[in-house]
Amino acid sequence: MNVDIHRDRVLALAGMFQATSLVSQVARNGLVDTAPYTASIQSILAIDAESVEAIYGGLAGLEQGLRILGSEFGRQAPARGTDITRYVINLMHLERKLVRRPALLKAIREGIEAANTQAEHFSVTHTNVIARLADVYTRTVSTLGPRIMVRGEPVYLNNPDNANRIRALLLAGIRSAVLWRQRGGTRLNLLTSRRRIVATAQELRDTLTGTGA
Repeated sequence: MNVDIHRDRVLALAGMFQATSLVSQVARNGLVDTAPYTASIQSILAIDAESVEAIYGGLAGLEQGLRILGSEFGRQAPARGTDITRYVINLMHLERKLVRRPALLKAIREGIEAANTQAEHFSVTHTNVIARLADVYTRTVSTLGPRIMVRGEPVYLNNPDNANRIRALLLAGIRSAVLWRQRGGTRLNLLTSRRRIVATAQELRDTLTGTGA
């Protein structure tokens, strides 16, 4: 397998794990880590980036995703039972449905372009931008079914701003799922290449910290 393609797959997979880990964080704690949150939202708006890495604002933008990917896949048995992994599998399933719906894809692109215009006047994570992206997710991906059931604390889940953050992050997860598929990723790869995925994720993290051989 081409090394660059494999690397891109791992980055896209890390993007999914980062977005879904942030979904879990918002749902359970009502808080979100600013740096990975910004990188994940930015990945939606980066429509014409020059590389997979650039979509997330550079490798550093995926540090949390790479760490969690390594943790989830590095277990002795696949962590199918965790919320984060369940969300990732659900996103892959929804993305496969979405790719067969050109009208929805067009609506998503138009919504993202509108959000980009807002981001130019406010900021990437401004509440208006997040609300727009959440609305895009609700009008498109959510109509495909089955909806992703997010588990957390009702006091946080019922907060409108948190609900918007969760939907926007799920849209970021869909963006990464599209990248994963475009680079040839399949669910079979998750089973047959698990060790290599973990090793590559660790190598990329070592690049960030300056450790390793």
